[in-house]
Amino acid sequence: MDLDDIPQGAIQVIGESLPLQDDEEPYPPLLQQVRNTMLKFNHCVILTRVGGFYEALLQLYFEHADEYAPLLNIKKTKRKPAKSSKKPAVSMAGFPFFQLDRYLKILVQDLNKHVAICDEFLNDASQKAKGEPQYTRRVSRIVTPGTLIDEHFMDPWENNYLLSIHVDPEALKKENAVKMSPGTKSVASVLNLPRTEVGLAWIDLSSGDFLTQSTDIASLPSAVARIKPREIVLDSLFEKDEHSRMVSILEEDGHSITFQEPSGNAMTIKDWLPMLEDVVDDFDVDNFKPAEVAAGGSLLHYVKHQLLGSSTRLQAPVRHQAEDHMSIDRNSLRALEIRSTIRDGTFEGSLLHSLKKTVTRSGTRLLTQRLSAPSMSLSTINDRLDLVQEMLEYPQLRQDMMTLLGQTFDSLRLVTKFTVGRGDADDLIELSRTITTTSEVVGVLYDHSTTRNSIPVDPSSEPSEHRRRACIRALQNRFDLVAPMALANRIEDAIDEEGLSEQHRREDDEAAEMVDLAQDVLGREGGEEDLKPMPKRIQPKPHMIVSSFKSATDGRDDIWIMKRNASKTLERLHGGLDSLAGAKMDLEAQLRESLGAQSLTLKWTPNLAHIAHVKGKDATRVSARYPKSLSSSKSTKSFQVPEWTHIGAQMDETRFRIRTEEQRVLGELRAEVVQNLVKLRRNASVLDELDVACAFANLASEKNFVRPVLNAGVAHHIVGGRHPVVQSGLEAQGRRFSPNDCLLGENERIWLITGPNMAGKSTYLRQNALISILAQSGSFVPAEYAEIGLVDKVFSRVGSADNLYQDQSTFMVEMLETAHILKEATPRSFVIMDEVGRGTTPEDGIAVGYACLHHLYHVNQSRSLFATHFHALTDMTKHFESLGCYCNDVAEEADGTFSYVHRLRKGVNRQSHALKVARVAGLPEEAIAVAADVLEKFKPSKLNTVEGAAAHPISAVMLA
Repeated sequence: MDLDDIPQGAIQVIGESLPLQDDEEPYPPLLQQVRNTMLKFNHCVILTRVGGFYEALLQLYFEHADEYAPLLNIKKTKRKPAKSSKKPAVSMAGFPFFQLDRYLKILVQDLNKHVAICDEFLNDASQKAKGEPQYTRRVSRIVTPGTLIDEHFMDPWENNYLLSIHVDPEALKKENAVKMSPGTKSVASVLNLPRTEVGLAWIDLSSGDFLTQSTDIASLPSAVARIKPREIVLDSLFEKDEHSRMVSILEEDGHSITFQEPSGNAMTIKDWLPMLEDVVDDFDVDNFKPAEVAAGGSLLHYVKHQLLGSSTRLQAPVRHQAEDHMSIDRNSLRALEIRSTIRDGTFEGSLLHSLKKTVTRSGTRLLTQRLSAPSMSLSTINDRLDLVQEMLEYPQLRQDMMTLLGQTFDSLRLVTKFTVGRGDADDLIELSRTITTTSEVVGVLYDHSTTRNSIPVDPSSEPSEHRRRACIRALQNRFDLVAPMALANRIEDAIDEEGLSEQHRREDDEAAEMVDLAQDVLGREGGEEDLKPMPKRIQPKPHMIVSSFKSATDGRDDIWIMKRNASKTLERLHGGLDSLAGAKMDLEAQLRESLGAQSLTLKWTPNLAHIAHVKGKDATRVSARYPKSLSSSKSTKSFQVPEWTHIGAQMDETRFRIRTEEQRVLGELRAEVVQNLVKLRRNASVLDELDVACAFANLASEKNFVRPVLNAGVAHHIVGGRHPVVQSGLEAQGRRFSPNDCLLGENERIWLITGPNMAGKSTYLRQNALISILAQSGSFVPAEYAEIGLVDKVFSRVGSADNLYQDQSTFMVEMLETAHILKEATPRSFVIMDEVGRGTTPEDGIAVGYACLHHLYHVNQSRSLFATHFHALTDMTKHFESLGCYCNDVAEEADGTFSYVHRLRKGVNRQSHALKVARVAGLPEEAIAVAADVLEKFKPSKLNTVEGAAAHPISAVMLA
């Protein structure tokens, strides 16, 4: 038969088609619920809860157990769904519920996974009558890297931001939006994308911070680096290949990106209001740009979806306006090591580590924010400096503040717990103590202010003195303590701290037992059927899944977390319980006397409930009156006494009602916290400002920092400047740091710096950038004198490495950074550039270096420090009137030893002394001798003189 003879197309069906047969054997209820959940939340790792309270287990099933059990280092087993099932064995692995934080950290923080917590809920009788299983399991929360709220593994010193980015995809497609150059499609640079407006919105669910910003594509990486989000939310449209460049730019820094399907109806600002705390008067909806509104709507839509119905109360959104803050681009944040070191990305060795004198967690977070986005407002900066100076000049005030601040808790994160219904009695106690301590802080500030106002003002410093006194009064006035103090007193009067401590001790003991016992269970249990053979001590009890109903007597004393007078109902119930306890003691005494059994005790056991127990010869004496025994042995007997059963039942009910009333009172206190949300958060923000001011004052006192003078000019006048981190490192080794001046202004807007390797050029460049950042953050600075014109942007081109993932060489990375500076720097910016052009041939390097200097001088007109080993550049820029040449030296001794002269001098040093560094590094002497011979043959260098440079076509063009 030929192929052409075979009928083509769909097969025609003769007659009616047969119905589909579904012979698929169903899973048992638990496994079927798990499978359904995995299908519904297919982007999440599903953790299913089995059992209640400390006995609960969190289980991974099916392919999730196969994939994640090895990563979590937990035991995996395989079990048949049922004894007679034909289905293949199901993989399962699990851990005790109280170890959830430990494993969430691995899944969410380390592996950047989304985790769905599937809790179990007891079905009522009507549902069971319809054939429903005993428990219904449904996802109660989805945990992602950016939606952490109160997990114990969260970094308390850093914000945990979730960022939403809104870009109009159509705007990115517009032709002629940017001039394309050869090769731009293969380079992941934002400079090759259209200058489209971008809306940003980010929140920290743990503290309630909510911010928005409008920027453009070119500034996006720097904005994201400043925010440092744990998770980024993008519209699912950006998963398409046509937008891969923008996504790859964001992924380059290791950000976790989540793609979200857009909501049907775009959220407006009015739709935000239910998720915000009481909106203050200055919240103007017209201030927000459409792109910010779109980003904020996408963000809140994502949060609502992840919290699955749980409410939260965020602070009113604050617009981060770029013109109000110094911009530190992504490369500069890294190169200046503001939050982490370049080499290994650690906190130790960074600027933040060197400056961290704060005593509170939230104060440290504020310090990080200020260093990442210093202020551009002279009034704001001077207000901060006034407060630092006040703390510096009055050490006792500073010490009192730091002592009191050390007694506070992280109330910003505490109050947020209550907005999602998670705050417990411990959180209330910590909040109460923080409010009380805040009241003491206000008292200390008031006493200081009163004393200061009683001292006459020195006429020579009258303006600054009045301003400094006003800054303390302004801080006092920002505190609002009337309602919070009433809340603190209510909490103190209600919660029994001793009972709470005892409860924690007991829970810790139970948890320790469970760690050992659960290991045996985890090896053999898989679902409800497998829980039956568990030891009695750890079998899940249905009543523990709902409100706790503690029995009358289980051999331990009652523990209550609320004081008896926390409510009138509690007073009455405790009185009733005391009466019942007295009745029990009377009955016990009466039975002992009437039966002649002194060993008789009335007790409760899990198996027999309320019983009377006797031992020894007393067992025979009670047999006549109570012949029926519930259990007996040779020396003991347990039997039922109706009167004790009646009293015990009443005690059970009373205890249950006490616990219910305690939960009601706890609920009232939670509600009061939410009612005081705005005041508590405002008070917390003032405490953070005090903490940062005290930290800066301590730093100034210990390191001999001076107060900078800031103005609206564009000059840089620093005398005796030092690098704060390098100086600390040298002092730890018993060495001294060599300070240097930096005098940039109209006369010399650019300094071209030459000198030997290892003489400190890079340190000098960085220290001056850091001094500007510190000054505008509101800190004193490491110098003898500093007068600085406001800097709008700091740019740094220092050090680079291959980006092999993006197929970019070292030189390409260097050029990408340089291009960003030359396109973005303004006359008010501060630029430091080190060794531009070193990744290519000397001719090309000199050409690129000269081009950069020419552009910075004639186009950007920025204050710039430019370090180079291309000495020809000093000759090629002689006609730049506002460019000065400076250098450092090597001091050589007659015996061949040498030392570096780190102090800069005016002039040019044409010796890089690379062979000295090579010898110190340990290169073989034979290799160094060869290098010295080659170097001698090159002298005088053809590339380091005007004549030599002119002999090369590229250099000749530049000189012309």
